[in-house]
Amino acid sequence: MPRLEYGRSPSLYSSFERKGDNPTVTHYCPGCGHGNLHKYIAEAIDELGIRERTVFVSPVGCSVFAYYYMNVGNVQAPHGRAPAVATGIRRSLPDSIVISYQGDGDLAAIGSAEILHAANRGENIAVFFVNNAIYGMTGGQMAPTTLVGMKTTTSPRGRSTANEGGPLHVAELLATLEGPAYIERTALGDNSHNLKTLRAVKKALRYQVEGRGFSLVEVLSPCPTGWHKQPVDAAKWVLDEMTKVFPLGVLRDRSDTRVESENRATPPPPSTLSHLLGLQRDSQDRIALPRTPSRFRNPRIKIAGFGGQGVLLLGMVMAEAGMRSGLHVSWLPSYGPEMRGGTAHCHVNLSEHEIGSPLVSRPTVLVAMNGPSLEKFEPSVEPGGLILYNASLIPEAQPREDVEALAVPATEIADRLGSTLLANMVMLGAYIEWTQVLAPQAGRLALERLIKRKEMLASDIAAVEAGIDWVKTTGVHSVQSCGPDGAS
Repeated sequence: MPRLEYGRSPSLYSSFERKGDNPTVTHYCPGCGHGNLHKYIAEAIDELGIRERTVFVSPVGCSVFAYYYMNVGNVQAPHGRAPAVATGIRRSLPDSIVISYQGDGDLAAIGSAEILHAANRGENIAVFFVNNAIYGMTGGQMAPTTLVGMKTTTSPRGRSTANEGGPLHVAELLATLEGPAYIERTALGDNSHNLKTLRAVKKALRYQVEGRGFSLVEVLSPCPTGWHKQPVDAAKWVLDEMTKVFPLGVLRDRSDTRVESENRATPPPPSTLSHLLGLQRDSQDRIALPRTPSRFRNPRIKIAGFGGQGVLLLGMVMAEAGMRSGLHVSWLPSYGPEMRGGTAHCHVNLSEHEIGSPLVSRPTVLVAMNGPSLEKFEPSVEPGGLILYNASLIPEAQPREDVEALAVPATEIADRLGSTLLANMVMLGAYIEWTQVLAPQAGRLALERLIKRKEMLASDIAAVEAGIDWVKTTGVHSVQSCGPDGAS
């Protein structure tokens, strides 16, 4: 009877459902080295038995969607900042195994400072650096590692040392530092070289398990699409040409490096952090929470509108007011490139418990300042949740029947106060009064902390009070639907 001798590693998902299209294949181009390297990392994780401890950090690049495939903890980082993010994770979770996975355009260009200082500090992380000598994701531009004479979309006549300088040798550069414990350069191109890459990956992760410090494996990898070559030819070019410029081998191996516990300073106890950071407040400064109805407690809030409506400020005020009320809070902004007229939204958590993630993907509260925001985010609101929307700009809204919806004429009220820019604060007042999640005094103190101009502060406080008054006098008649418990 047939027997399976070799299958997919448990550290890779059995089906790539997160992709959203064909779950049986990756998004990488045919012949790309990322797939092989993902497989080798997964095999090493399984062999070392560290899957439940592993966090995979991937920044911008061809591997930005590594969380589609790696069945471990996953964190995405801004372009080039993976070593900084990995440092934070490793220090806050000292029992974790942290992998920073980066391409050459990410690590050697915008991220050069981060990788340099992480290596110099000897951070106990493993960095896997994919060097394909080109910006593969964004159209084949010249990268810091592009070979001299190599043609790209931004060096059509070939890279020139006189004009662009020579390729950056990252492994050699980092090997001059005292911090790293292990640095090796390998290649993907044939079975022999692939096997050496697998061994290097395992060694880097084992050194982290043993607490020896910073490890980096630079992997020369084919990019058939960016190089305009067939996969077989691209693999051959790695071994025939790239290895001439980037010699393979071990550049640093301190197997006798002292383990991490002997090198690291003891962090201060969490109970002392408020004092160290100057954040302690007298007990009388804390604003008592109102008697919040159960359906409104611990809200996960998404606030959305167009640039210029004060969406991000509204979220900051909510978070500051929650903090002054003794709640755990988080605020995470997300905005488009346009300062005015573009889309913007933010995520706010106000909780009696510790917050696992600042991201709000399934909000219990949506504050929609304009029509496109309501249309975009309404489907994600939890059944029984609350939607507050700006009825002045969305007069014909028809919210879902399984949510509670409060139509606040925020822009109209703000206009009567003298400026439509106050609509965000009107919405804050309406939210405070309708849900009783925060006391009005907490909102006022938050505004005093965040708004420095006295005339603006007075206007914002007046707008909050106007929103509170509107709910007291009119809001109960503006509820279009109710939650499943029949509350109104």
